[in-house]
Amino acid sequence: MTYKQTLDFLYSQLPMFQRQGAAAYKADLSNTIALCEMLNNPQNDFPSIHIAGTNGKGSTANMLASVFQQAGYKTGLYTSPHLVDFRERIRVNGKMLSKEYVVSFVEQYSKEFIKIQPSFFEITFAMAIDYFRQQEVDIVIMETGMGGRLDSTNVVNSILSIITNIGLDHTAFLGDTLEKIAGEKAGIIKNNIPVLIGEKQTEISDVFESKAIEKDAPIFWAENMAEINTSISDYEIIVGNNKWAQLKFPLEGVYQQKNLRTAIAAIVLLQEQWKLDKRDIILGLENIITNTNFAGRWQVLQNNPQIILDTGHNTEGLQLTMVQLKNMSYDNLHFVLGMVNDKDISKVLKLLPKDAQYYFCKANIPRGLNADILKEEANKQNLKGRIYESVSSAFVSAKENAKQEDLIFVGGSTFTVAEVLESVK
Repeated sequence: MTYKQTLDFLYSQLPMFQRQGAAAYKADLSNTIALCEMLNNPQNDFPSIHIAGTNGKGSTANMLASVFQQAGYKTGLYTSPHLVDFRERIRVNGKMLSKEYVVSFVEQYSKEFIKIQPSFFEITFAMAIDYFRQQEVDIVIMETGMGGRLDSTNVVNSILSIITNIGLDHTAFLGDTLEKIAGEKAGIIKNNIPVLIGEKQTEISDVFESKAIEKDAPIFWAENMAEINTSISDYEIIVGNNKWAQLKFPLEGVYQQKNLRTAIAAIVLLQEQWKLDKRDIILGLENIITNTNFAGRWQVLQNNPQIILDTGHNTEGLQLTMVQLKNMSYDNLHFVLGMVNDKDISKVLKLLPKDAQYYFCKANIPRGLNADILKEEANKQNLKGRIYESVSSAFVSAKENAKQEDLIFVGGSTFTVAEVLESVK
């Protein structure tokens, strides 16, 4: 098979939640376990930092990967979904695995895949752990897919579990209350393995405390360990009562302050064991974009007019993003908006600015929400604009209409941002 044929197989023949939604969701670890056994359990051959949460887990994972990489460790990073290239999901020291490896892995185990009938995410996870073992990595930063308890990644050899926060997302699969979703995410807490909670949400903190007690797992709260002061030009890190470090942090999204605090707290927990020098920590955080090729989160594509891309797509994620957008200076706002069809979008639409010109579009995936429906629902919230046949045509029109002092914002879903990045690649 060629690389393109292999990707076609992965995307079209295997159930894929990101594209299809509910039809591809499997609340069961049996396929994952079968794949691991087929590969002789490579997940046991390296230590992993395992990260779950509603928002921020990808950012936190990239921060930690950059620090370990900067400190000289051969660092694997597993994240999802990808933006432009499938291989973004599996990286070692910031470099994607080769196309040849993807092809050879699928070809080598194709007969077993027919027997096991794995999902897209299950086979991708299997590919990742096989690759990390072959690369003889020192450590892997492993982001969960959607949940925790029944997520394929939950078979890893954890040295630290991290749960960033809990919001009402994927409620059809994880539960319709914060308590139920927290229970699913808490499923990554392992026996005697420390767990770090990124945000202390009082209504669900007992869910994590109870699970930690059950598993004899030491539990830590990031807000009790580190604070971020942004009242000065640099990011000032305070650990305990002491000024710990100052750094020029390149991720401009306001919400990244919470993720940075979580990453710092994790580093404090692991610093002595892994001999993480403070200079490497600072450089790792400052060089995150260079080290890991991090993209898509409040990414400034250009200036005059300024173009900002952000993959935030749920209520919790967009609240902070829209506050930051509101505080920016511009003449007119052009908003390229595309969403998915399996979410309650009314709550999200209520958060969006009323004074923007909207460019309604549908990402080129089965889960993409029809642009006519999106416009109809948006009009109920007094959001006005035109319908476009594709994300790229909406983006091109926004650029044609925007003057130098205007701002173009692209968001609503990961896939909308991905198509814009693909068009400018």
